[in-house]
Amino acid sequence: MRIKLPHIPYITNKIVLDLVNSSFVEIKSNIEELNPCIKKILEIDVFNERKLDERIKELLEEQEDEMELMQVDRKNMFWLVKKKLASEFDVILNLEDRHNRLAHKILEELIENDYINFTVSENRVKNLIFSSIENYLKIYENLEDEVYEKISNYKTKPVPGSEEYELIFEKLYQEELRKKGMF
Repeated sequence: MRIKLPHIPYITNKIVLDLVNSSFVEIKSNIEELNPCIKKILEIDVFNERKLDERIKELLEEQEDEMELMQVDRKNMFWLVKKKLASEFDVILNLEDRHNRLAHKILEELIENDYINFTVSENRVKNLIFSSIENYLKIYENLEDEVYEKISNYKTKPVPGSEEYELIFEKLYQEELRKKGMF
């Protein structure tokens, strides 16, 4: 699953919690300093993919008539162009490789800013960060389903997309994250 912008604060918290709770990482600074550092790296990655997707849409719109004439499937063409342009936008399409690179960048940034110290190999700390990302994304889908189920059992059902619905969803989602020790 791809990281989306709303996931970033939760993934950031999961990474920080896992680092704090690991037996081989020492946090050398205030924990609050870690969050913006990690969040920035994740946001850059999401924004790079957004820029790539926007560019592809522009290119496909320019060629809309030709694609229609040749009966080219827009979705397949989008994917083909995305594969071709991904490296120009610093986007890795394979999610495991992408999350691995993010973990590496996060570790580099934490070391460079002297936020952490560790007694094991860099690779082990990078793997901890990688696991944090992967575990959050696996849990996310299940949590989201649980929250939707809870909302559907409300006597007065809020309208999906409304401010009330979003507030209820966010509150219930954070409760579920707390139960799982991720918030």
